[in-house]
Amino acid sequence: MPSPFPGMDPYLEHPALWPDVHHGLIEALRGALAPRLRPRYRVVVEERVYVTGIEGAAFVGRPDVAVVRTEAPMEPAAARAAPSPLRPRTVQVPLPDRVREAYLEIRDVASGEVVTVVEILSPTNKRPGVGRRLYEEKRLQVLGSRAHLVEVDLLRAGEPMPVSGDGRESHYRLLVSRAERRPWADLYAFSVRDPIPTFRLPLRPGDEEPVVNLGALLQALYDRAGYDLAVDYAADPVPPLEGEDAAWADRLLREKGLR
Repeated sequence: MPSPFPGMDPYLEHPALWPDVHHGLIEALRGALAPRLRPRYRVVVEERVYVTGIEGAAFVGRPDVAVVRTEAPMEPAAARAAPSPLRPRTVQVPLPDRVREAYLEIRDVASGEVVTVVEILSPTNKRPGVGRRLYEEKRLQVLGSRAHLVEVDLLRAGEPMPVSGDGRESHYRLLVSRAERRPWADLYAFSVRDPIPTFRLPLRPGDEEPVVNLGALLQALYDRAGYDLAVDYAADPVPPLEGEDAAWADRLLREKGLR
């Protein structure tokens, strides 16, 4: 079953579902690119692994204090002679969370050099904390090298990665930064109503660059992974759509019999 949305399905952004989507899309990209790039290039899945603490911790019902004293009406002095013990309140404490973020490297087989880096952003890359700091450092390293960068942002929540120009007001962004054109890059800014743009994967000069249809890969993944069984289209997505986009999505889902 295909997704009812023409491009990015906003229901796939749910924090409980996104890690599986991210992993599946990375593998789908490698599966689509590797046969088309061999024997000149290899497509390798790499990982960033780090631990987040209180910076990235999520709380449900964040408490103000750990122990609460309930004030009672004034009692006679004799009754107050033996103070009653404080009653503890159940709270949550932040636990370290081990985060694994996969990305792709296109490597020249002969030299072993990294020619292109393909990143799909995660929620931790878009909110303050160690995940964003590490990604921004890696991003600057790539942008300062001879490698191309393809950066895919399919998440509406959080702070977009810095660029100088348009795109910050769009729902989603796809950046293609060719090493030979820097500081200029191609930014595809699109909304939940739009198909995901196709793009050419930058490679070495003179080599044929395959067209990447990320939207088709996502639709195939949606069907293969059975995401229709995990999504409740009767509810709002997380984060919710707003204004005209919310009204448009409601009409779309009703037309398809999902509401």
